[in-house]
Amino acid sequence: MVDDDELTAKLAKIEALFRGAAGPGERVAAAAAMDRLRGRLAASDGNSEPEVELKFSLPDMWSVRLFIAVCRKHAVRPYRYARQRRTTVMVRARERDFDREVWPEFNMLHTELEIYFGDVTDHLITRAMRSDGDDNAIELRRLPAG
Repeated sequence: MVDDDELTAKLAKIEALFRGAAGPGERVAAAAAMDRLRGRLAASDGNSEPEVELKFSLPDMWSVRLFIAVCRKHAVRPYRYARQRRTTVMVRARERDFDREVWPEFNMLHTELEIYFGDVTDHLITRAMRSDGDDNAIELRRLPAG
């Protein structure tokens, strides 16, 4: 059995080959070799935590698209069962790994997306409607009695 240090050294060599690959065929071969070694490293690191099904209910389609992109970036395959809402996304992953890698990145990007949408909305309301859209200035009325 090959130990972790040996696998790590091989992975470093293959990554160097990948960076110096002359053609697309060499890159594909090096990438496949890196994936195999990473898989062996993950299997040998004592991580016996099983994959579990995780369900995420997201607030809107922008969040869904961002979440799916981040999942795919980390080689986590999102899916949805028949008749589930379009804002529900399922994944199978090791929960600890998911919570350490995918979820923090999604949260950071989602916060940035909300800030961006807020800025664009404020800009459009100010420029196109010539209003500030401030909801604190709304008149409060009492409900009719009875």
